[in-house]
Amino acid sequence: MTTENGPAHYLDHAATTPMVPAAVEAMTAQLVTAGNPSSLHASGRQARRVVEESRETIAQAIDCRPGEVVFTSGGTESDNLAIKGLYWSRREGDPARRRILASAVEHHAVLDPMEWLARAEDAEVELLPVDHTGRLDLDAARAAIERDPASVALISLMWANNEVGTIQPVAEVVALAHAHGIPVHTDAVQALGSVPIDFAASGVDAMTLTGHKVGGPFGAGVLIVRRDLDLVALVHGGGQERDIRSGTLDTPAIAGLAAAIELAVKRQAEHATHLAELRDDLVRRVVEVVPDAHLHGAPLESRDARLPGNAHLGFPGCEGDSLLMLLDARGIECSTGSACSAGVAQPSHVLLAMGCTDDAARHSLRFSFGHTSTAADVDAVVEAIGPVVERARAARRA
Repeated sequence: MTTENGPAHYLDHAATTPMVPAAVEAMTAQLVTAGNPSSLHASGRQARRVVEESRETIAQAIDCRPGEVVFTSGGTESDNLAIKGLYWSRREGDPARRRILASAVEHHAVLDPMEWLARAEDAEVELLPVDHTGRLDLDAARAAIERDPASVALISLMWANNEVGTIQPVAEVVALAHAHGIPVHTDAVQALGSVPIDFAASGVDAMTLTGHKVGGPFGAGVLIVRRDLDLVALVHGGGQERDIRSGTLDTPAIAGLAAAIELAVKRQAEHATHLAELRDDLVRRVVEVVPDAHLHGAPLESRDARLPGNAHLGFPGCEGDSLLMLLDARGIECSTGSACSAGVAQPSHVLLAMGCTDDAARHSLRFSFGHTSTAADVDAVVEAIGPVVERARAARRA
């Protein structure tokens, strides 16, 4: 069910969120102009000016140097560049650095390149455990590092989990890693615009961001890379972006990306308050309608421990996919948060790592709020969830 402005009730902002007008305006202004940012003539210099001003805008918003901003096609490329580029660089310096440490709840854009490195490049991947809320076990991380710190090539820890919204102890891991000279990468895609992000203060060595999660365009992202960090490039060609990421720069997308990031950071505190109010109302009222429904991740009271716009709920006796489709038929769009392979739903690796059973890892839905969310979205879910859960349970029993 859709309206002239899109889905009637869109509650999947963690997957992507509509572009904000400022980003649309910045992007479309450049779509009608010509000029390759690498060209030396006037049109090229104008395009380069837009790119560099966008780089400065992002650097100011995130608190990094403009030269540390490397433009990419999005979060997946940024994660791959960070993981593979760091691993190859560190191995060149010392072939004994084969270990890659990461939490067991990372996004597949981090997990899959690590698994590829294990198969193709002799890496040893160690997935660190999390507690029942999805937060990294710091004692386990410390033990893994101190067992043989000289063999660790890098550590990757997401800023906040994309499924259950749990915020990770990035600063603590940076302190543990840097005591042994180990670089740390963080995927901050979900955190940007929802919680304060400060690259310099965080101490991380590389940070992944993308545009379409904060009202920017698809296909535009950033890897923030400390100036003294060596990365081996994935793509070779024209030597753009410090020779870390070759390819003609997409000036319109970069302009839209910068506008979206600037606005997201500027509005972060107000935005977070609004989202948390909607999220709390949703969770409270859904549990009133479906008493055995339960929240995954940190408790709502732990404001600093989870993203404000994330409500990941379990519904015993249901299949998440059935719930999703039944809600979709009523004009309510959300997510199961689980991966799909060949059309067969798989239990969420995040929930399994948190200690959920296979069945519990299948009966969940993720409702995620964004800048277009309203109280009417909450009302629609509350009105629909009782009959939908009842029907999903009946279908499973049949």
